Amino acid sequence: MDHALNWDHGRVIEALQVVFLADGGGVIETRSTEQERVEAGMVFLILPNTWHRYRPDPETGWVESWIEVRGPVVDGLLENEVFPEDPVLRQGVLGSGIEEALNRIHLRVGADEPGSQPELAALALQVLAQCARVAAGPSVLSNIQRAVHRAERYLSDHYREPLKIESLAKDLGVAYSHFRREFRKHTGFSPWRYVIHLRLTRARALMASSEATLDDIAAQTGFSSGFHLSSSFKQAYGIAPDLWRIATMAKGRGL
Repeated sequence: MDHALNWDHGRVIEALQVVFLADGGGVIETRSTEQERVEAGMVFLILPNTWHRYRPDPETGWVESWIEVRGPVVDGLLENEVFPEDPVLRQGVLGSGIEEALNRIHLRVGADEPGSQPELAALALQVLAQCARVAAGPSVLSNIQRAVHRAERYLSDHYREPLKIESLAKDLGVAYSHFRREFRKHTGFSPWRYVIHLRLTRARALMASSEATLDDIAAQTGFSSGFHLSSSFKQAYGIAPDLWRIATMAKGRGL
């Protein structure tokens, strides 16, 4: 269920809400935390009966994926203070499986198949378990882990720009081969595939919400051309972007 959110007044909901940002950024504020920035690749958690407010940056907007969960499992997690007061999970979200589990939930909900409730419940519990694991985090970060976290943040901010991953590793003071291996272990992507993932996520949002050409979208997302965007899109999703766009718009119109 969606709930109206007025920025001036904020709101309180009874469920635990998990929000993943696939692209863009904005701000969030809760009763116990000051206003803070949230960006692509992060998750924020809204605990039940907690006053809060959040909104996307008016210049960039954001692409979000969210669920609401309630019940005995949620009550137990809250009783044991599994989730921190700071609602934002910044490091370790990508590669944790949270995004993939949320996508599967939304696919199941969209398909509206009978008998899907047990799987949806299992996926929701999976999301909660992954959030708890990310929230716990490593107690002490090694030099390479700190470098990977810095790189993840840098690439999330600069993925639209020309990038040289080897130079980034050098600037971070780590060997490229070691950096690449640890980055994949942490995020599930090689550094360059991570950049492509961010670019394609933004490209899909633009294709679904505008009539911009592939060349225009390519220019806005860091691809060298519409052809390069199309090739990367088809390789990642198994469908040409034009066909994906037609299907998405038709679904939005209920056709």
